[in-house]
Amino acid sequence: MAKRIAGPTPHTQPIIENIDAMVDTAPVALMEPPAGLAEVDRGSRAIPAARKSRPSASKRFSAEHPDELAVNRQAELFYLQKQIQLQTQMVFVLEDGSQVQGVIEWYDRHSIKVRGRSRVLIYKSAIKYLYKAGEVGSTPDA
Repeated sequence: MAKRIAGPTPHTQPIIENIDAMVDTAPVALMEPPAGLAEVDRGSRAIPAARKSRPSASKRFSAEHPDELAVNRQAELFYLQKQIQLQTQMVFVLEDGSQVQGVIEWYDRHSIKVRGRSRVLIYKSAIKYLYKAGEVGSTPDA
């Protein structure tokens, strides 16, 4: 039969006191920030704006219907999988204008791994557009 302990033992008492001290001195930054924008006064101190009521459940609104997002996602996955199987040379034009050329090794929800001169992991959010190397839209070599 297991022995029950009525309270903290001499061995566990210092541990409990340390935990209590850490909880009491928790930084304010770890707590939930106040809702709303902050105003700045003459002394460059942030003054929290009045707290506004929040909706009980968070909702996400987008321009597209969830069914349309699913269809677009499936089309993207099908296209990428086909290019992986065929080992197609692709050109990725990034938001900053740079280009990456290579074969898609794998992909996930947020990134694509490309094998070219070197292996590169590209965030999908950084891709402006992509096309097969040698198709319309590619720049002719001078």
